[in-house]
Amino acid sequence: MTQIAFQGRVLVIAGSDSGGGAGIQADIKTITALGGYAATAITAVTVQNTLGVTGVHPIPLEIIAAQARAVLDDIGADAIKTGMLGDVGVVETVAVVLDYAAKAQGRDIPVVVDPVMVAKGGASLLADAAIGAVKSLMIPRAALLTPNAPEAAALTGLTVQTIDDLRRAGEALLALGAKAVLMKGGHIFSNDGAADRVVDVLMTPTGETTFEGERIDTRHTHGTGCTLASACATGLAQGLPLEQAVARAWNYVHEAMLRAPGLGAGHGPLDHGWTLRR
Repeated sequence: MTQIAFQGRVLVIAGSDSGGGAGIQADIKTITALGGYAATAITAVTVQNTLGVTGVHPIPLEIIAAQARAVLDDIGADAIKTGMLGDVGVVETVAVVLDYAAKAQGRDIPVVVDPVMVAKGGASLLADAAIGAVKSLMIPRAALLTPNAPEAAALTGLTVQTIDDLRRAGEALLALGAKAVLMKGGHIFSNDGAADRVVDVLMTPTGETTFEGERIDTRHTHGTGCTLASACATGLAQGLPLEQAVARAWNYVHEAMLRAPGLGAGHGPLDHGWTLRR
């Protein structure tokens, strides 16, 4: 991976992970490791470690919005990444913030939407009633949407079990207004039933690009979705073309998984700082 000087301001709107492997903590580590500047608006404080989530404390809506406005009015942002939103009220608040961001900056700001629904340990991080709000308010504002297979199924109502299913769901999400979707294949088998390869598909209205690699046999996968989305947002903030931003993000996450420090007794975290220790 090519080292880069600091550039690219990314505002992250997401939940906090006390274990440091996912959420805001993973976002900050990722953006920093890739040479960007991370600012945050926290939507919820979670009580969690590698074994799971045992508590969630929502942040008041006015405080979520105030955090974001404070960043935008002073530091600014070159990209925005959203993660855990939690409920309808937060989704509606964040949608208003995204519109405010474009007005405050005087230009469109690329938004990477990670439609976080379930934690790695199985805890729900998005109310069922909020799925419709994500579809109507977040997806049309997304420069890039990054769903895994279960999230894509929930958002489209389609069965997502193969790579062909990924593509069908991706087309449906593009039709809902996303400018691009990165359909993550970690949960599914290939079309021939093989489980030893992982294929992600980046889809736009003009074509697609696939990212494929051997499946890593590891329990240390906590925060992979947050990390990938933040890495993509960093690339966009730094002015990289979409395909190049996603390719760099994909390679960054792959290496971070290979170098996982082995912490915790459950789904362990990645090595987000590997780029700084080469």
